[in-house]
Amino acid sequence: MSLVIAGTIRVPADRLEAFRPHMRAMLAASRAEDGCVDYAYAEDVAEPGLIRVFEVWRDQAAIDAHFQTPHMAAWRAAWPEFGVHDRRLSAYEVAAERPI
Repeated sequence: MSLVIAGTIRVPADRLEAFRPHMRAMLAASRAEDGCVDYAYAEDVAEPGLIRVFEVWRDQAAIDAHFQTPHMAAWRAAWPEFGVHDRRLSAYEVAAERPI
């Protein structure tokens, strides 16, 4: 069973450009992890500073390992400097997948 993490974080719109290199670094490091199927951020076109998060992981063990990585610690440590707030993420257990 794979796991999907989906939700949002917010960054003040005037800090978003400076925060992008941190997002790129987090994406690259996370995508290289064993057990990462997909990892993406998307800027909401209607709400500047709203970042949509979408992750797919092989299993809970992969997510647990992800939370212990140095790049995760660096990611979270950067949040105060850039005003990251209002983190709202949920995990979903996926038993089956099919194209639509």
